Amino acid sequence: MQTTDLNPKHALIERFKAFYKDVKHPRLDAIGEVYSSQVKFRDPIHQVQGLDKLHAYLYDMCESVGSGRFEFLDQLVGTDTAYIKWNMYFQHPKLGSETIIVRGMSQIQFDDRIYYHEDVYDMGQMVYEHVPVVGWAVKRLRKRLTTEG
Repeated sequence: MQTTDLNPKHALIERFKAFYKDVKHPRLDAIGEVYSSQVKFRDPIHQVQGLDKLHAYLYDMCESVGSGRFEFLDQLVGTDTAYIKWNMYFQHPKLGSETIIVRGMSQIQFDDRIYYHEDVYDMGQMVYEHVPVVGWAVKRLRKRLTTEG
């Protein structure tokens, strides 16, 4: 389906998903088509405000991964807010050669463009489980918490 055939808010959601399709090579030149100039962005690692700062953060993040992509699983779109559930698949040279899968969700608020974006995901699943010694401890703790009761 072409985004031109969608109503404006659904077209924005489709531009958002297309923007993040390839984690290694997002279309950073199109960031202004998705985000407002005063966008506020939050995730478990960073919080930035403004289009230039978001651009710099995404550029640095994309430069550090070996490869990556998003799989969008579900979405709920309201009048000015959307929740999008996803899996992110990525490889990072500092975390070994395996593909890491992280489940998360994005909350976005928008008018004609996104002015608030918050990603929620488990940092343990993303990073800590893949670091020697720390990963062992996190995995052991998870196992204890799920088997004791």
